[in-house]
Amino acid sequence: MADIGQTATEVYAQTRTLQVWRSLLNWLTFFFQIFVQIIRGTSSVASLINYSSSSSFKPLPVVEFPESSQPATFAAASVHIPSAVADYDCSGKLTVVLDLDETLVCAYETSSLPDSIRKQATDAGLTWFELECIASEKEYDGKPKVNYVTVFERPGLHEFLAQLSKFADLVLFTAGLEGYAKPLVDRIDAENRFISRFYRPSTTSTEYREHVKDLSLVSTNFCRIVLVDNNPFSFLLQPVNGIPCIPFTAGQPRDDQLLEVLLPLLKQLSEQRDVRPFLYERFRMPEWFQKHGIPVSIWATTVPGMTQIRIMFAAGKDISISLGPPKYLWKCI
Repeated sequence: MADIGQTATEVYAQTRTLQVWRSLLNWLTFFFQIFVQIIRGTSSVASLINYSSSSSFKPLPVVEFPESSQPATFAAASVHIPSAVADYDCSGKLTVVLDLDETLVCAYETSSLPDSIRKQATDAGLTWFELECIASEKEYDGKPKVNYVTVFERPGLHEFLAQLSKFADLVLFTAGLEGYAKPLVDRIDAENRFISRFYRPSTTSTEYREHVKDLSLVSTNFCRIVLVDNNPFSFLLQPVNGIPCIPFTAGQPRDDQLLEVLLPLLKQLSEQRDVRPFLYERFRMPEWFQKHGIPVSIWATTVPGMTQIRIMFAAGKDISISLGPPKYLWKCI
């Protein structure tokens, strides 16, 4: 009997030791993921805990493709963006739809935020605050789980919103969950400059990407609406209304995108009768989507036998886009 008891004790001890090692390994794996994100310059740890739908897309200043003697392999198509002047009020106020995470702020789970990042941001003068938010998962007793995140504001955020609201209607459209995003936006928009807010349930799933932001939920006047987002796949359904911006992280304390880049661009767009020709010439997003294997048919009508995309704008200006290899993959503001 003593031998049996001793054997049982040894088995229990071994099992307990194995459980401890497994728990330790899981924690080490989690912290390793965080470390890898920091090394790669990924914007936030929040993506690990399902707060937002961050993309791995990294914008490039200008990327040129060598001229190819090979025939184009893109599908032929003709695209008609609604063009009748009578359809839209092209004199109305510009509507600017703004993404949240990595565009206006970046957020980290407080318990996992490396001290080095917080110190670097604090020393550089970044504004940050801690936030209590409701997670999507539940506690073991069924109660909502509360998480704590540290939020860093993009430099110039409040001045950007104040100046922008003078000539545009502001709308927030985030793929983040409302339990996280709502208290955050309440904090950064105490003046209620956003006339509407849209959260993850308002996003659309497509064959190619999830959490796509369909601007028709905001307005059908595509002459006078733009979406500013660090993830270009967000405006997959309206590519000539999108403004791709550089992602913001706490490791970029000298960032000046809001006031020095985006605000002047949006001011200029507010003076355009139709923003789409301007944005097409600036960013060439239809070609970018083609280059990434997303056919024109995902956002427009396809007409067989055509070798160009023809975009028809309300301003009376038509633009034909060759479906051959695009010269520019990305034009970053």
